[in-house]
Amino acid sequence: MRHGTLETIDGRPALRFERTLAYPIERVWRAVSVPAELGAWFPAAAEWTPATGETFEAGGATGEVIEADPPHRLAWTFAGQTYSFDLAAEGDGCRLVFIHVIDDLGLSAQTATGWDAYLSRLEPHLAGQALSEEEAHASWEEIHEGYAERFGVDPAPGRRFAAVLRGETGDA
Repeated sequence: MRHGTLETIDGRPALRFERTLAYPIERVWRAVSVPAELGAWFPAAAEWTPATGETFEAGGATGEVIEADPPHRLAWTFAGQTYSFDLAAEGDGCRLVFIHVIDDLGLSAQTATGWDAYLSRLEPHLAGQALSEEEAHASWEEIHEGYAERFGVDPAPGRRFAAVLRGETGDA
């Protein structure tokens, strides 16, 4: 299983995920930049071109594309956090690096687990198949516990989050 890592960028915690995909860089670029494609596997589709300086709305918040260099780099800010996709040709395929600079180290395991689940949907999407959110999140709790241990953070916030998703009340 491919897991994300916790790094520091500009003094802030950052989650980094790397995937090697058996698809050309141009195909992966479409999957990360075209709204209809992005919406098929990512948590939300931004209605963007995308172009450097462009602003967009998603989920009641505003974001801004801070760098668009097709088909190699797409970076944006959203709700005060920075996200990026970096793509590089690798043989007949593509290496994708996704980075999310986060605000709260205490939520790093929970956030990493969510990204792990969503990124697990990318390769099936590229293959013309669909992996539902439910299927992608099936191992959420186990993956979360592993991230909490690796990152050295308290797993309780993520456990509470999982309990709320399951419809449970009280502390997890």
